[in-house]
Amino acid sequence: MAKEMLVATTEKIPGHNYEVLGEVFGVTTQSKNVFSNIGAGLKNVVGGEIKAYTKMLHESREVAIARLREDAEAKGADAVVMMRFDSGSIGTDMQSVVAYGTAVKFTD
Repeated sequence: MAKEMLVATTEKIPGHNYEVLGEVFGVTTQSKNVFSNIGAGLKNVVGGEIKAYTKMLHESREVAIARLREDAEAKGADAVVMMRFDSGSIGTDMQSVVAYGTAVKFTD
């Protein structure tokens, strides 16, 4: 079984030197079904967390990180540094999440 690629939000990985390979990205756009949208609309009236959307965003982040790792592996990377997330709405019922960072190859 292959070791999972390290993805760090820091610039340096302690104990490693590396060369920069370039930018890598992982993107996903997701939407909930109509019943979740109706439930979210009702929750909006009374307030509180909309758990279906929280779950969707968590899953979106996981998918985006997996795709980021795939992009980095395709470039021959050993790790990704300076990973960040960005997200935004598309229309009223879709959410896009991107994970991005810098692919690196260990030199030690």
